[in-house]
Amino acid sequence: MTNGTQNSPQNSPDGDPRGGAGRGTAVVTGASSGIGEATARRLAADGFDVVIGARRLDRLERLAAETGARALPLDVTSDSSVAEFAEAVGGCRVLVNNAGGALGLEPIASARVEDWQWMYDVNVLGTLRMTKALLPSLVGSGRGHVVIMGSTAGRGVYEGGAGYTAAKHGVAALAETLRLELSGQPVRVTEIAPGMVRTEEFSLVRFRGDESRADAVYAGVAEPLTADDIADCVSWCVTRPPHVDVDLLVVRPLAQAAQHKVHRVLDREPPRH
Repeated sequence: MTNGTQNSPQNSPDGDPRGGAGRGTAVVTGASSGIGEATARRLAADGFDVVIGARRLDRLERLAAETGARALPLDVTSDSSVAEFAEAVGGCRVLVNNAGGALGLEPIASARVEDWQWMYDVNVLGTLRMTKALLPSLVGSGRGHVVIMGSTAGRGVYEGGAGYTAAKHGVAALAETLRLELSGQPVRVTEIAPGMVRTEEFSLVRFRGDESRADAVYAGVAEPLTADDIADCVSWCVTRPPHVDVDLLVVRPLAQAAQHKVHRVLDREPPRH
């Protein structure tokens, strides 16, 4: 049963009269695992033509085979890699700047400069490189959207996290500035700032493969966010009507009220009488 307005642009989630099909090309960086992989799967299901990029091409190709996405090698810390990737992509309507990461949890007094350099390069400069490279296509699409994966670490600080929080504060500043600079252009800008998300690799990479330290991050937390939760947020933002710009979406699990305030239920030995 139809009401005669079912296929109008106003009634399609992102203003596209074709509804869920033919929504254009969406690029997802850091798509070989975690939030990036989940986002690629979700956007493909939403009807986007998805292009996925990461360094681990073997993982990308498996994901492409499952979703119909197009896999291209990408290192967001390399100017030449980004340029080659952007040329291969061609037209683009959505860019999800997801590539990023954390290294170490040392206090400033014993911080490793090389870790800080890597975190700034992959989180901030990687986002800059990708956005610069694809911005002409995004503007040219007439309804572009830049999604930047930030973090609640970009909204506060915590001991041992100065390098990562500094990088994510930089990402937040980039997103807010880009929003101002694109005023009057047909490109939306959204920063999604997740709190505690349990993925297969984030904490493991941060602690250089130390599984016990990685597992301790989530100890006692019944339901941390998942990669699919964040993919759902991305999907919602990019499928709003073109005049709706979700500038900032902060999302945490119920158990995490703030960076330093996490409800944990830990097994304890019964008291001895």
